[in-house]
Amino acid sequence: MDNRLATLRDYMQTNGVEGVLFTSYHNINYYSDFLYLSMGRPYGLAVTMDKVTTISALVDWGHPWRRAHICDNVVYTDWHKDNFWRAVAQELAPSRGKVACEFDTMSIDNMNKFKLAVPDRDIVDIAEPIMMKRIKKSDEEIALIKSIAAISDVGGAAIVEAMDEGVPEYVVRDYAIDKMNDEIARKHPNSEFRDTWAWWQTGPVNTDGAHNPVTTRRLQKGDICIMNLFPIVSGYYAALERTAFLDHVPDEHLRLWNINCEIHRKGIQLIKAGVKCQDIALELNEIFAKYNLLETRSFGYGHSIGTLTHYYGREAALELREDVETVLEPNMCITMEPMIVMPIGQPGEGGYREHNIHIVTETGNEDITGFPFGPEHLVVKK
Repeated sequence: MDNRLATLRDYMQTNGVEGVLFTSYHNINYYSDFLYLSMGRPYGLAVTMDKVTTISALVDWGHPWRRAHICDNVVYTDWHKDNFWRAVAQELAPSRGKVACEFDTMSIDNMNKFKLAVPDRDIVDIAEPIMMKRIKKSDEEIALIKSIAAISDVGGAAIVEAMDEGVPEYVVRDYAIDKMNDEIARKHPNSEFRDTWAWWQTGPVNTDGAHNPVTTRRLQKGDICIMNLFPIVSGYYAALERTAFLDHVPDEHLRLWNINCEIHRKGIQLIKAGVKCQDIALELNEIFAKYNLLETRSFGYGHSIGTLTHYYGREAALELREDVETVLEPNMCITMEPMIVMPIGQPGEGGYREHNIHIVTETGNEDITGFPFGPEHLVVKK
């Protein structure tokens, strides 16, 4: 944490910024180890050259101060309108020069209030520069991400254990979450239990969207299924995603599954330092095109891993898409996760997805996902 703040202050000094107000979940967590729960109230982290202060609502009482142990903490009440912005003014108005905030999470209404809190000051964006610093992980972050990835493997094993004919999706999902929480408690005994979740999608309709919700649908033999495991520790995310079938695989499903696994393996080989994100996407597109499946591709081939989950922290500069020119560097952490979807009513209908996590190294990448994938492992017989 001290290294992160030192790097932030180096950036501030170089760019003439005397104060920063962070309002996003991810950056407040990244610089303080406090992950807030908004419930409609604003939260902030004010950073100057000599002070770091979380700004939190009284409803949380002492928790923000206990959690963000390297910071001061200012608590505001909601007894008067805009007390949050009074606290911001208290922390940032005394400094002079430019102040910065995250334009991508600051609404127009809040920007107007920020301007009133720090009058006659130039306000600049810090969201993108800080994202570019977050995408390279420290050794401590990598150790944590590896631990969380291993917990997602436990969740995958739980899915295989629980899946059976007639068992509803939500029952399998809940069993996997419980197993991951048990493993979090074992490996990280002082953790806050928050946000760990899973999806277990079955059948061609429920698997056609990567983020389709879990339902009461009951598993049938021959179903295409996708498991998604997302353990969260200290606001950090890892994931495991796999295609699976119960009992047997229809022929066209098997052909498509093998093709997606082929792209997955090739993508893993392409992740290495010095390669542009867009070049990986373009090369994998050529393989899908060879099989006349490019139009069935669902989304980009991978994204960053770190301080993020489904509602905060996406690091858009580190995504394996055709429009991302970022060059991979050692200590970046990125997924490989090709997905194709065959429309309902066509042979092989449904969605197929595999997902591994990789640490970029000097010579290639380290695959930190241990759970197997492909037809030789995940045609589950019960």
